[in-house]
Amino acid sequence: MVVEAKGEAGTSSERKRQSVLAAATETFMQSGFLGANMDEIAAASGVSKQTVYKNFGSKEALFIEVVTAMMSEADLKVHTAPAEPDDTAELESYLFNYAYRQLSVALTPTLMQLRRLVIGELSRFPDLARILYERGPQRAITVLSGVFERLEAKGLIECPDATLAATTFNWLFMAEPVNRAMLLGDAGLPTDAKMRQISGEAVRVFLKTYGAEDT
Repeated sequence: MVVEAKGEAGTSSERKRQSVLAAATETFMQSGFLGANMDEIAAASGVSKQTVYKNFGSKEALFIEVVTAMMSEADLKVHTAPAEPDDTAELESYLFNYAYRQLSVALTPTLMQLRRLVIGELSRFPDLARILYERGPQRAITVLSGVFERLEAKGLIECPDATLAATTFNWLFMAEPVNRAMLLGDAGLPTDAKMRQISGEAVRVFLKTYGAEDT
């Protein structure tokens, strides 16, 4: 009975923690760090302010947790990918799906607002920019580098420098739409059709340079 009681308490505590995180995410996205109010977050999550501080310690720590959680969720969506191709017939489709998936995840109003928010708070939270970079662009390059090394070993592409190839491919489809959305806001976000067009063109250009001769 004691074990069950602890389990129930742990579950209740985790539910409260997740509720605070959800409320804090919405509040920070709407009001920024300085405008966010801990009383408002506590009320929105249905817990006391004491519970918020007990779980996260401070407003700064809660903000960092929100950013980290959002980036971890995005990373999981992008890099939970289908099996890598074994022949050239599957290669183009695999690369297209990767590019389209990354665009679809990264170029959402919430994640673009997160980028702007972190950049705006750079002087206050320099480590957050590092987290955003490591779990965003750097993570994408690292994963792609590993994929490209394996694809070259299979004879599907030719890339003596897998990291350079990964960087090239990543920014073929990410550079223009990310810059546009960062500067123009939600009005600059691409449509689904546009993301598909960008992804297809990035794959075409990439394979012209890095595709094996028989691809």
